[in-house]
Amino acid sequence: MPLDTPSNAAEEAAHRPAPREYPLRGMRGMIATKMRESLQSSAQLTHHAGADVGAMQALRDHCRAVGLPVPSVQDLLLRLVVQTLGEFPALNATLEDNRITEHAAVHLGLAVPLPDDLLLAPALFDAQAISLGALPGARRTLVEKASAGKLGVRELTGATFTVSNLGRSRVHHFTPILNLPQVAILGIGGTQWRAVPDDDGSVRLAEVIGLSLTFDHRAVNGAPAAAFLDTLCERIEALVPDAFDAELADRKKEPSEP
Repeated sequence: MPLDTPSNAAEEAAHRPAPREYPLRGMRGMIATKMRESLQSSAQLTHHAGADVGAMQALRDHCRAVGLPVPSVQDLLLRLVVQTLGEFPALNATLEDNRITEHAAVHLGLAVPLPDDLLLAPALFDAQAISLGALPGARRTLVEKASAGKLGVRELTGATFTVSNLGRSRVHHFTPILNLPQVAILGIGGTQWRAVPDDDGSVRLAEVIGLSLTFDHRAVNGAPAAAFLDTLCERIEALVPDAFDAELADRKKEPSEP
């Protein structure tokens, strides 16, 4: 194989495309400013945990077997997150002007990726009142509004807790950045097969999903944040197959998500 010579290198450089440059402005610039302000003005810390999704898959298999709509893993997780927030109001909170507000309703922010590497997290209002059967439609409507640029100010600023989902990637854990003034955000990562201890002392293989909770240490201490993650993981792993039959029965059967 011939070695590169200075003339060859110069010729290659002459034909190399010029670097792409563009200003950080508009919505991308606004998002960048908010991310920087979030890190500069809060005390952010992230806990990581993992949960066996076997019970969730068993629930989905049960739904297929009895003819119920099959919920996606994402919608199941969102429903369980909302239920868990009901037990941890300190996480469903905002911090403004040195005043913490714990919200009675869960206005669930959903991170929505848009073209040109943009990201919004509009609020799904009163998520605690949305059944698992109605959740896919409500979520799709919100995503469609975001994609069409039809979100209002209230939807863009009204969330009390946010979920960011990278579950379709190989990323198992990550560090989501708080969407201020919220005090917590949950990152959902992809799954990995791991050896885990079984009840009888043996070891088995389990599909484990990564969960990452970033919280503002000014408003929430490490122990209650860990308790929230522990409870969420236990809720995921303790699901019984018919747990949401009643919530799914009223929804017309639609093509299920993978």
